[in-house]
Amino acid sequence: MILRRYGSTAHSVVPNFDSKALTEIGFRRDNEHSRPVEELEASHERVREHELVASAEGFVQDEVEQGLLADLETRLRQFERDLAEDEVLVVESEQGVDYPKTRTQQKIVVIEGENKFHFTTTVHPPLRVGVYRKSAPGR
Repeated sequence: MILRRYGSTAHSVVPNFDSKALTEIGFRRDNEHSRPVEELEASHERVREHELVASAEGFVQDEVEQGLLADLETRLRQFERDLAEDEVLVVESEQGVDYPKTRTQQKIVVIEGENKFHFTTTVHPPLRVGVYRKSAPGR
């Protein structure tokens, strides 16, 4: 399960990565699980952190961004699949603080005498997610 903080509540979410959206790296609440953040912090301890970065390049800007976002989502879902039964994945990147955004640079390259745009897209800052494990009783 992937959780994300919304105010004082942690909600279960699903990735909503869309190259055409203003915020390309997004999450949508799935309304399956929610709990107060204080309760989550009291019952779980952080055991690992992952910083997901990605890079892609090519000649069609939207295809480059779609490929980058697909790769990022695949890796995020792999972290979710690898969770133990007593673990959850928590999105730690915060809106307005360190939330990831795609950044695209373009340059002109000459191929067989023709000028073509070449796009390089990266994610900066990285998408930070933490793995939280249910604490042992009495901790």
